[in-house]
Amino acid sequence: MTITIRAAVAAFAATLAAAPPGEAAEQAFPNKPVRLLVTYAPGGASDIVSRLIASKLTESLRQQVIVDNRPGASGIIASDLLAKSPADGYTIIHVNIAHGANPYLNVKLPYDTTKDFSSVTLLALLPMILITHPSLPVKSAGDLIALIKAKPGGLNYASAGSGSANHLAMELFMHATGLDVTHVPYKGGGPAITDLLGGQIPMMFITIPPALPHAKAGKVRVLAVSSAKRSPALPNVPTVAESGVPGFDFNEWQAILAPRGTPRDVIARLNGEINKALTQPDVKERMATLGAETVGGTPGQLTAHIAAEIARWGAVIKKSGIGVKK
Repeated sequence: MTITIRAAVAAFAATLAAAPPGEAAEQAFPNKPVRLLVTYAPGGASDIVSRLIASKLTESLRQQVIVDNRPGASGIIASDLLAKSPADGYTIIHVNIAHGANPYLNVKLPYDTTKDFSSVTLLALLPMILITHPSLPVKSAGDLIALIKAKPGGLNYASAGSGSANHLAMELFMHATGLDVTHVPYKGGGPAITDLLGGQIPMMFITIPPALPHAKAGKVRVLAVSSAKRSPALPNVPTVAESGVPGFDFNEWQAILAPRGTPRDVIARLNGEINKALTQPDVKERMATLGAETVGGTPGQLTAHIAAEIARWGAVIKKSGIGVKK
């Protein structure tokens, strides 16, 4: 956590401490188990991070924090469940980058992304890597760009499904380069990388952990990292920006939200405990194995981040035409 974020969190906590007693909710939060909804199935990066945070919260809150995976529809199913849950802090949710894109990917969401949730904190940023099957005659992102330009619409890419982080990363890549690549959505990242390994699909963006063993075995080629800075997990792999796409920066962000109207002191307690957890060495070490950067911060910073993401994805999705017209 940076000094700036620490200062912001401290200021937020001080503001809550100075609030009049009538502004606080129940003094005893939590006095029963807390449910942490997860928008994806067990085993992926979102699930791993959620279980790590749930374990730490169980210790610090002295109440069980139960992970409840509710996958489907790019997080909409779980988010709708949260929006309809009591605003008492006993049901919270782990969301990722799809939360900011969904307003432009669906005809009508069953909730309002900007009004029906209370921000708790940003958790982490996870870069993705651009990988290809070794049979594709490219050794860098620059080579891939040249190949795609020579065959507009002639190449495909895989994703874990429409609206997934893999999908959004490639759409941003095409938006930044003016490329034309055909999207092939799969039902999950596992089937997608299986087909890439088999040569049925030539490329995709993916988080680092599931691709790294295959890269070391020479079964996939890692061309570039999606974040603005190189990943400590792959220090010799250049960024997309270094590879001829200036300003390119994509991270799968992850965050915790609560229902709209959750008492400020409850939000403050959750925010404080999660921020403490994010500074612990074992948490940082586990996050590093995912290629993730722990972030933290205040609820206000997360609210601003989500607003910026909604604006960014609105522009990308409208230009690409992947959204559903409203």
